[in-house]
Amino acid sequence: MDEDLFYRQFVDVVCDSLKDAFVKASQVTALGISMQRNTFITWDRETGKPFHHFIAWRDTRSDDYCSTWNKCIKVRLLRAMSTFLYTVTRNDRFLASSVFYFKNQTVPMRLLWMHDHIPELRARMLQGQVMFGTLETWLVWKLTGGERHVVDVSSASGTLLYDPFMMKWSTIVMSLIGLPSDILPEVRDTAGHFGTTQPEVFGAPIRIMAMAGDQQAGMFGECCFGVGDVKCTMGTGTFIDINTGGKPHASVAGLYPLVGWKIKDELVYLAEGSSSDTGTAISWAQSIGLFNSVEEISKLITSVENTDGVFFVPSFSGLQAPINDFKACTGFLGIKASTTRAHLARAVIESLAFRVQQLFETVLEEATFPVGYMRIDGGVSNSDFLVQLSSDLIGRRIDRAKNHEVSSLGIAFLAGLAAGIWTKDDLTQLRKSDKVFEPNSANVWEEYRKTFTNWEKAVKRCLNWYPHTE
Repeated sequence: MDEDLFYRQFVDVVCDSLKDAFVKASQVTALGISMQRNTFITWDRETGKPFHHFIAWRDTRSDDYCSTWNKCIKVRLLRAMSTFLYTVTRNDRFLASSVFYFKNQTVPMRLLWMHDHIPELRARMLQGQVMFGTLETWLVWKLTGGERHVVDVSSASGTLLYDPFMMKWSTIVMSLIGLPSDILPEVRDTAGHFGTTQPEVFGAPIRIMAMAGDQQAGMFGECCFGVGDVKCTMGTGTFIDINTGGKPHASVAGLYPLVGWKIKDELVYLAEGSSSDTGTAISWAQSIGLFNSVEEISKLITSVENTDGVFFVPSFSGLQAPINDFKACTGFLGIKASTTRAHLARAVIESLAFRVQQLFETVLEEATFPVGYMRIDGGVSNSDFLVQLSSDLIGRRIDRAKNHEVSSLGIAFLAGLAAGIWTKDDLTQLRKSDKVFEPNSANVWEEYRKTFTNWEKAVKRCLNWYPHTE
């Protein structure tokens, strides 16, 4: 991803939005920025020149780094020591690190790969002249004319470079991979003053009053303010987040402890489970002609009663919690001469609902408090069939947001809150529902139980498919 093109497009989108709304930049009270997490860039502290383009969260060049490091003596010793310390202290921080592993979606291995393969980056890092940042950090640095090198705590917590239990950059992880901490930005609260844009960017200075990771902003936009509130976003990936209150969640099944937001004295944590290939599966199915759009899917897949024994495993980027196999492959299993396009399409959509079921069951198993109904958003949630099936499988009501881009709504809420435009009590009135899906009956899960079990068998056939490079 080209960083200069990205910056120009960001500025153009803001300018076009102001024009369409008949608003001048001088009339704007606050700007909030929410971006996909864990896409990063490094640049020279003195010249401002990037050492490489944006490294997206789905970049796979460090796959073998993850495999090698997860088996190395340092990481195994960290797990063993953490297990011992948890046994002695019962401190959840040690429980979390007892199952520590690197994965490609987080930053450390991709950052280390860039360090090892770009000599100039390596040399300048030794001289203390490298700056690291995620998308929003880079944007704020550019918008403020290089005055602010900052990130909010929610975005930082998703990188694996930040310790949500200690609420600071992790000296353990940075020491483990051998990179200096002086490259990291200053961590700030989610809502507050991050800087002011240069006047020439939009025609007048605008205060940047909020910054958040996309899923955390989505949680805020869905008004998941209470412990046990759950949000599911189905877009590029499927992300299920649950509000765990004022305490980070230590998971042994692959849920990730995150900071949801920090607003003055209010600190809220989330636990997150994800499936990376929701959007990829849909796009791939469209590219081979199974269907033309998400909206068309329902008519096609309801033209058959079932998949006729065909199963799809959505694993273009491996399988995340609770399976946690990053060498798994994507595949159709059970194709017969009688298999039709509708059967294949239905198998793809059912697999996405099955991943929701797996993730939600993991949340239920690990939650120590009551779990509420699910709020859902994202482009893939446009499929009524998919959302209804998900509701039937998890046995919970699912409330689909009217605004599918809830991350944008959430960051607007946060910026307005910081600017004093509204109070938190006002926000629940601003979030609107599009449709509420109720589980049809317990019989639906009973009908699908055998299908789900056979799908799990198909998943096992796809595990550990790709070879590990030593």
